[in-house]
Amino acid sequence: MTSAPTTAAGTLTVTHVHGERVSVRAAGGSELMAYVYAPDPDPFESRKPYAHPLRTLGGRTVTGYRPNDHRWHKGLQMTASHLSGQNFWGGNTYVHGEGYLPLRDRVGSMRHDGFDAFEVSDAALHFTERLTWVENGGAEWASETRSVALHSVDTEAGAYALDWSIELTNTRDEPLHFGSPTTHGREMAGYTGLHWRGPRAFTGGQVLVRGGPSTDKAMMGQSAADHPWLGFVGEHDDVDGHATVVFAHAPENAEAVHPSHWFVRSEPTPTVAFSWAFFEEFELPPGDSFRYRYRVLIADGAWEADAVDRYLSALPW
Repeated sequence: MTSAPTTAAGTLTVTHVHGERVSVRAAGGSELMAYVYAPDPDPFESRKPYAHPLRTLGGRTVTGYRPNDHRWHKGLQMTASHLSGQNFWGGNTYVHGEGYLPLRDRVGSMRHDGFDAFEVSDAALHFTERLTWVENGGAEWASETRSVALHSVDTEAGAYALDWSIELTNTRDEPLHFGSPTTHGREMAGYTGLHWRGPRAFTGGQVLVRGGPSTDKAMMGQSAADHPWLGFVGEHDDVDGHATVVFAHAPENAEAVHPSHWFVRSEPTPTVAFSWAFFEEFELPPGDSFRYRYRVLIADGAWEADAVDRYLSALPW
């Protein structure tokens, strides 16, 4: 593999190792993000691109990778836990009445097909990626256009933003059915969609919503229409201090045909997902598409809800 020439963009340095990853570093040398698109070796973990590590401007890691409780949790990644009988989440598959089973013949993958755009501008990186969703037997089920942008580096606030959008098109000749463990019989386990796994040190962290502190139990399954953003404050191991990771829906997501709900756990594992099929399955007919756009704010320190709300409001989409 060859590494592309390093490109400086204001406060950022971007390096692309072709066929493997894209790395973004801050002016001080800390790597803020590695977007890894080379497939990991184990198909059971649902091979697909992911962002890990994600770090604050202060160099503190806010993602976990292959934790021993869920080896298929890898930083920030797009997932689909139940899709027409296949598992694009990774690991065990929930089967009603039987629990979680290691059904290796049901685990699909997301293949990186190339970049349609790759732009490094003043203090920002933006790329558009083409992917194919492939079921376990090799059939191509969906095409995805994904956009990822790292931008709005604010050294005074100690924060930056990461935008992630998806446009998914059904390329089969029959409908795709999107669900979750909850739609298959497990209560309050509606995980699917864009998913973040925090570092183990963040276990027991504080959940925030507009209006103040909350809890994972109170926010589990809550509508994104009522709570357009959700924050998670964790305390680091090894070094003193906290970090705040905020997950926000773009305004147009409120008009999506398939309404979203929050999947969030602080205990026993720190995790958040923008679930698009928490309580009900939805069908995507052949040739049809759906779109979502998300923002993740990554900040040093333990932010309060009012500060998060003000900051997000001032950060244009």
